[in-house]
Amino acid sequence: MLSSPRARASLLASGAAVAGLLLSSLSGGVSYAADNETCRPDGLYKTPGVDVPYCSVYDAEGREKMGADHQRRVIGYFTGWRTGKDGSPAYLANNIPWDKVTHINYAFAHVDAGNRVSVGTDGPNNAATGMTWPGVAGAEMDPALPYKGHFNLLNKFKKQHPDVKTLISVGGWAETGGYFDDSGKRVASGGFYSMATNADGSVNQAGINTFADSAVDFVRKYGFNGVDIDYEYPTTMKDAGNPLDWSISNGRRAGLVQGYSVLMKTLREKLDRAGATDGRHYLLTVAAPSSGYLLRGMETYQQQKYLDYVNIMSYDLHGAWNEYVGPNASLFDDGKDAELAAANVYGSQQYGGIGYLNTDWAYHYFRGSMPAGRINVGLPYYTRGFKNVQGGTDGLWGRAAATSCPAGSGLTKCGDGAVGIDNLWHDKDDNGKESPAGSNPMWHAKNLEKGVVGDYVTKYGFPAGTKLTGTYARKYDSTLVAPWLWNAEKKVFLSTEDEQSVARKADYVVDKGIGGTMVWELAGDYAWNAAKGQYEPGSTLTSLMYDKFKAAAPYGAKVSNKALPAKAVDIGVQFGEFKLGDSNYPITPKVKITNNTKTTLPGGTEFQFDYATSAPGNASDQSGFGTKVISSDHTGSNVGGLKGDFHRVSLKLPAWQTLAPGASVELSFNYYLPVSTPSNWTVNIAGTTYALAGDLARGTTVVEPGTGSSPGPSDPPSPGACTAPAWNATAAYGGGTTVSHKSHTWKAKWWTQGAEPGTTGEWGVWQDLGAC
Repeated sequence: MLSSPRARASLLASGAAVAGLLLSSLSGGVSYAADNETCRPDGLYKTPGVDVPYCSVYDAEGREKMGADHQRRVIGYFTGWRTGKDGSPAYLANNIPWDKVTHINYAFAHVDAGNRVSVGTDGPNNAATGMTWPGVAGAEMDPALPYKGHFNLLNKFKKQHPDVKTLISVGGWAETGGYFDDSGKRVASGGFYSMATNADGSVNQAGINTFADSAVDFVRKYGFNGVDIDYEYPTTMKDAGNPLDWSISNGRRAGLVQGYSVLMKTLREKLDRAGATDGRHYLLTVAAPSSGYLLRGMETYQQQKYLDYVNIMSYDLHGAWNEYVGPNASLFDDGKDAELAAANVYGSQQYGGIGYLNTDWAYHYFRGSMPAGRINVGLPYYTRGFKNVQGGTDGLWGRAAATSCPAGSGLTKCGDGAVGIDNLWHDKDDNGKESPAGSNPMWHAKNLEKGVVGDYVTKYGFPAGTKLTGTYARKYDSTLVAPWLWNAEKKVFLSTEDEQSVARKADYVVDKGIGGTMVWELAGDYAWNAAKGQYEPGSTLTSLMYDKFKAAAPYGAKVSNKALPAKAVDIGVQFGEFKLGDSNYPITPKVKITNNTKTTLPGGTEFQFDYATSAPGNASDQSGFGTKVISSDHTGSNVGGLKGDFHRVSLKLPAWQTLAPGASVELSFNYYLPVSTPSNWTVNIAGTTYALAGDLARGTTVVEPGTGSSPGPSDPPSPGACTAPAWNATAAYGGGTTVSHKSHTWKAKWWTQGAEPGTTGEWGVWQDLGAC
């Protein structure tokens, strides 16, 4: 997510090389009461012991209530810095097409030096809480509210449009690892990185608790419906995110994913408790990356279960952070992506010919673990572009290498970004020089297409009488679903969006049952001013999506495409032990299966699960569990889109391997492109197939295998007690099994029988996990 005019052209760590994977945590089941539970979205975590008022937001099918004419979400980011106070055109709350949108995300709040949510010090210059716009029709303050600024106006208009929800978005590119103080100076405080993760990589629970408590206070104080986290990025990939943050983030890489998970769980639980008190369900959402490179270092994005929905930043897929000229936000792959070709993605059998720099791939990544309706695909209302493009077809898939990179970008090799009149929404680098990026609001791009120099250019520093050089011819690729402007004289390529591409993307959302769309940012949309003969800020694209969605069928509300058992058992599955960063390829995490029931699982017990078609159907294991893909919704390349959502996998406990109550077993899992948390688990025990409680599926009842009744209460182990089953000299133990013996917990490194823990030495079969 671009975060501020000071950072719009900063070089995002997007669409790089290969891919990455997994870390799931399908943990034990929870019993839910009726009533509000009937409205809980499929797969959404519920804070134990809290009657979360889901029905205040969701219907009896677990679908969000947004008004009769809003079957799908239209989420718009509204930025706080387009105030008009600097002389450039303003975009205020009265400019929002309130009847066309379902949610407004205010960008941005930040994590302050005390780990609290903040928008700065109150006062007349604070755009969020203190600024006013005298004489601007529609921007009059609501005198009933104790604050002014954008927050006052958002609440004023929300009273008129009560179905629209507002969320406070925290972070962004520029303020993930720091914040701008009241003077506009950036403070490198560490932001999310240090709030959630200590310098040694451990979880900063105290910082997280402070932040989450302040988030609850913030939404209550300013009337928001929830919190949107824009943390860029909790990934193990070195040098990801804003280069200004690397001195803080790189040293914490090993712990960022765990810190992110604890942050989301803590936010979910504190918002749930607050919602139960206030009688309203508070939303928790994120802006999530779409780049396979970034997702490779986020394991399996196991945080999804804590989120009401995820907004995919399915843009910035190509830009001047490298020399490969391509679309900002194509819907599909065409098999010709120059960046992927250079990395031999198309030629590698392991990748299955799947191109992963497109919206469809990113959607399917998240679809592997979430209902389609809890996913929103992102659309950019801004351009990205290059100059001095060589080769390609009208610039597409050409090259544009730069001789130098912007100061502060952290790059030594980058692309030759467009500048000047082709870079209206430009930022400045660390030396005060324009950062080349080809970043323009879509209304300016439409004027370039028509050969019009809008009367607004003088407000952006261009002299009156500015003329255009060359012609900006509109081009369109129907396979990619991507328009662009090509200036053959200047060799300038500007990736755009317009009615044709947005209509096709809206149809895609409807056809796939997707929850809706998210746009960055509303101020980039356009309308034609016939009196002036130019395009200006408007709502053409937003209105188009509204019209497409208002009569659509309800969105997809279930994770699985097939019926799953109504009875679930408490068997935990966890993917872990991921290698870090570039070492995480090929991807071979450990899958740990823990039997939390009171029934011993016999050898040969079969588990099945689904993983996303964002990876090819070639998953396997290296541990003798016979892991194999037994069905696939998609095979072959993904040119023109992936044809289905899931690969179905089977694995079995080895014939000699039983799994006693409380025992665990591990296997090594292997695959090549990122997938989110595998889902739709089943296990067959003594001829009966059960779901797993950790999938959090609607309508399931957690039972004890073979009884059909819910498991009874049990006393939790006392602190320091041994919870693993006692070692038995006659039992056979597979690799990864844990036992207790002589007040210690031990893990078998490989199959063993008769070898007493504590007698096999440091390099023997039993690993000492410590006293218990």
